[in-house]
Amino acid sequence: MRLEGKVVLVTGGGRGIGRALCRESHRRGAAGIVVADLDAGLAAATASELGGVGLQCDVADPAAIEAMVRAAEAAYGRVDVLVSNAGFGAQALDLDDALSAPDATWQRMWDVHVMAHARACRAVLPGMLARGSGCLVNVASAAGLLSQAGDTPYSATKHAAVALAESLAITCGDRGVQVSVACPQYVATAITGLDEATVAGTLPGVLTVEQAATAIADGVEAGRFLVLTHPEVLGYFQRKAADYERWLAGMRRVRDGLRSGGFLKTRD
Repeated sequence: MRLEGKVVLVTGGGRGIGRALCRESHRRGAAGIVVADLDAGLAAATASELGGVGLQCDVADPAAIEAMVRAAEAAYGRVDVLVSNAGFGAQALDLDDALSAPDATWQRMWDVHVMAHARACRAVLPGMLARGSGCLVNVASAAGLLSQAGDTPYSATKHAAVALAESLAITCGDRGVQVSVACPQYVATAITGLDEATVAGTLPGVLTVEQAATAIADGVEAGRFLVLTHPEVLGYFQRKAADYERWLAGMRRVRDGLRSGGFLKTRD
């Protein structure tokens, strides 16, 4: 789906990849930008820059999701493109977190990475299906295809986000609604703990948020379901599927490398 002339709603749009996606949508001629973020000030600042609408929204709150969509529709009459981008990772990798992560962490990640998109889709899909046009974009992670050693709740919920996108594509993909899931790997954001000004472009494999947003927008406009900002992730995913035991053994070596400080300790 081309973004020109479309109304685009982005969650987590006040910073990082979300803000870059708002800017990229504006650059490509979007008719309206709705910036939703947990931080009302950041949402307002990005919206002001782009002439859009800024909304405070905790995407873990079902009522807030409903209010966000209704406010977007009140402002522009419709939502053409929903970008579920809000997300968060562990403050630090814990290689034993499959055993130690508390229920509160699991629940918050489930609500933000999975249920937020499901609830927002429930709110926007009736209008999209009635118009026979729309686009649902979920910014998941390469960890949703490959797993991230040391952040089990993150990887598990990002896998679920990819599965949700697949189900939406099966359900709605032949009814005028495009579904895309973006799975970025290393991007210089607060989540990775990488400083864009000093790291991106100098550390192999790390993209700036602008580079990631351009790749995601290109994939959406090309109509792709699986959008990879890092093409090499496809090869990793194919090798995983071809020999799961070998892949698991390799990930245990990554785990051991993380214990000794020998690997980059980040995710997107």
